[in-house]
Amino acid sequence: MYDVIIRNGSVVLDTGILHAEIGIQNGSIAEVAPSISQTAAEEVDASGMYVFPGAIDVHVHLDEPGRTHWEGFKTGAEMLAAGGVTTFVDMPLNGIPSTTTKDALVTKAQLGMEKSIIDFGLWAGLVPGNTHELSALAEAGCLGFKAFLSPTGNKEFESVNDEELLLGMSHIAGLGKVLALHAESGPMTTFLTNQKRQHQQVTADDYLESRPIAAEVEAVERALHYASITGCPLHFVHISSVEAVAVIEGAKQKGMDVTLETCPHYLLFSHQDLHEKGNLAKCAPPLRHISDHKKLRAAMKMGRVDFLTSDHSPCDPELKDEENYSLFEAWGGINGGGCTLLAALQFALDEEIDLHHVAQWTAKKPAERFGLADRKGDIAEGKDADLVMVSMNQHVVTLDNYYAKHPLSLYTGKQFSTRVEQVFSSGQRVFTRQDGPIHSRTGQWLKSLELAKNEV
Repeated sequence: MYDVIIRNGSVVLDTGILHAEIGIQNGSIAEVAPSISQTAAEEVDASGMYVFPGAIDVHVHLDEPGRTHWEGFKTGAEMLAAGGVTTFVDMPLNGIPSTTTKDALVTKAQLGMEKSIIDFGLWAGLVPGNTHELSALAEAGCLGFKAFLSPTGNKEFESVNDEELLLGMSHIAGLGKVLALHAESGPMTTFLTNQKRQHQQVTADDYLESRPIAAEVEAVERALHYASITGCPLHFVHISSVEAVAVIEGAKQKGMDVTLETCPHYLLFSHQDLHEKGNLAKCAPPLRHISDHKKLRAAMKMGRVDFLTSDHSPCDPELKDEENYSLFEAWGGINGGGCTLLAALQFALDEEIDLHHVAQWTAKKPAERFGLADRKGDIAEGKDADLVMVSMNQHVVTLDNYYAKHPLSLYTGKQFSTRVEQVFSSGQRVFTRQDGPIHSRTGQWLKSLELAKNEV
């Protein structure tokens, strides 16, 4: 007898959609079949619903330790689970201390294992002066490294210069890890920002002009040149322009080990939303003009983007307060981790894309890129029973149903055509529409596939 059977659903595989039933035993998927004859301790009727693999969001900032008043593992995991995320990878900055040493990595992992209701991995940082820490961080279990090519606005996690970047990339290549890059040209954005501030030009248009597409493209090109020298695998985060997508495509065609992500806010919102919503819509790179926004949507539809992440970047609401902070001074991040799966579904429905592509963008491809595909990423026998039941009921994001520490967001009031109804993490129900987040389990700290094999 199985622990749980999910019956009568439309099961979304990475290759298509199958009317099937799913048997769960000991936290894993034991059977996927058109009809399961066995019984279970609990049977769940998914009639009229799609069953997706749990989303894997490899780009979130949960800010713990040190800034739990912005977001922490407890509220962050609740918010992510309510949005259909069953695995996340936390970025190394915005907490205090930043995750740039082994001790900081282990401390953060312990907090996650105490407080998160879903599984998680951890990024480590490449910052000035910490190349001697990279080997220990890799051995301790980070899934990859993150660095910035432009000022971070965070004194605990500074950007690297070209020499530091090359040295770090050489080390990371030897460790068999991936380097994730925030790719905006520091010299360009700093120069343009200073020019705007000197002339007291701080409107939405000025902010966009201070971080042009050219700055993204230049940084991507430079990093790829360095990767060709060092052999370092790269992952470009939150790419916002089709011009940068094209440069990365060219590198792939040359055989380079490189991937890219974009974020739902670049697909669903544009520069017009920065005009209308002000600081809530501020991010870096910025939301682009509608013409550029449409080009990125077209690239996503054509399969030119590897996968989606939220870049959930919350803060104390005061830091977004327009009475005290101009666009240039306000915190630059989107509070959106609970909307990635719904946004991906909305994009697919609007563009008439088969829904199995959503499973690839949000689960399959990130699992493969970061060494989690042995147990995560799709609905298959032997994989973790990370499952999301989605209905075709409309859902409006409100302060009451968005479970982040601070629920006010760019997404507040956004209407989606689908709704997350139930979420299972390793076979345990961690969210229902009626009950909200459920603390039925504590999340596991996931290390890369390579490390897990070595430890066995």
